[in-house]
Amino acid sequence: MRYALLIALAGIAGLAACSKTETAPDPVRAVRTLTVAAQTAGGSYEYAGEVRARTESRLSFRVGGKMLRRAVDLGDSVKAGQVLAQLDPQDLRLGQDASRAAVAVAQAGFDQNAADFKRYKDLHDQGFIGAAELERRESAVKTARAQLEQAKAQAGVQGNQAAYSTLVADASGVVTGVDLEPGMVAAAGTPVLRLAHDGPRDVVFAVPEDKVGLIKALATQPGHFKVRLWGATGEPLAATIREVSAAADPVTRTFLVKADIGNAAVSGIRLGQTASVQVELPQTPGITKLPLSALREEQGRSSVWLVDSKAMTVSSQVVKLAGADGNDAVISSGLAPGQIVVTAGVHVLSPGQKVKFYVEPGAPSSMAVQAGTPVTVK
Repeated sequence: MRYALLIALAGIAGLAACSKTETAPDPVRAVRTLTVAAQTAGGSYEYAGEVRARTESRLSFRVGGKMLRRAVDLGDSVKAGQVLAQLDPQDLRLGQDASRAAVAVAQAGFDQNAADFKRYKDLHDQGFIGAAELERRESAVKTARAQLEQAKAQAGVQGNQAAYSTLVADASGVVTGVDLEPGMVAAAGTPVLRLAHDGPRDVVFAVPEDKVGLIKALATQPGHFKVRLWGATGEPLAATIREVSAAADPVTRTFLVKADIGNAAVSGIRLGQTASVQVELPQTPGITKLPLSALREEQGRSSVWLVDSKAMTVSSQVVKLAGADGNDAVISSGLAPGQIVVTAGVHVLSPGQKVKFYVEPGAPSSMAVQAGTPVTVK
């Protein structure tokens, strides 16, 4: 009995080993699709910027001294000719007094030499002195005259320096910075205030090195640049590129660009206001756009699934990307108009797999997929 049982078990095991296990067929996947059509793509870039004055001056005293007072504060609006700050004028006034005294001395010397020359000329005419003596007296008059002119010029310089102790706004604008406080001693030319002049405004923004050539090319064409002020409502402002930096910033390696947006008095733009600059790219025809969900990575290349509407199977197709336009990918090559591309569910498909077109739940029967008729669901 034992041997018979062993033989029977061995036979059963052999029969089990010889039988083949049938694998379950891949399920038919319902996929969303899009029919390829030639389109026109443009796209845009957006950069953050800041509103600045076209002209911003660093005002300073033309003479050194101790600052007694500052008449304006940060953010104040000033008019042309308004007093902004005052230095201690005592030493400058003493210098002015000294120069006036030097003028008086030179004037007295010139008058004395002029009177002497007149008397010696009379003596020369009467034959009491020679020509050489008269020439010496004439030379003394010329020297005294030159000294008088020098003293007057120096007095004018000292008078100007005394007036330089008062810092006056050379244009109307807004104080955007304060660099010196009362009581501090400053040398001539030390910045005291920064003044943003009234008038045209620029939006300043930075672009990377690889976009500088594009910005310069678009700057010659109207309508490619728009500025939207943060917190403002209404249509964006038209802008024109006024200046592109010739050298990159040593820290950020970006190039500074200035876009002209017109006069602040007309548009109500505030200094320092944050803005976004939108750069509209030229429209390129013959471009295909697909949702980003249609793309997948295959051996380091971008690819999509194409649907064969007759066999209702999918195959992989490598495509070349040209960039992005909003939430769509711009395809430059690899697809032809009329092809059907899977736009959802790409991660569960395999080459040759059977698929069916997805129909929204509750859709009328007229939207059902008929055999051999592809339905495009965007």
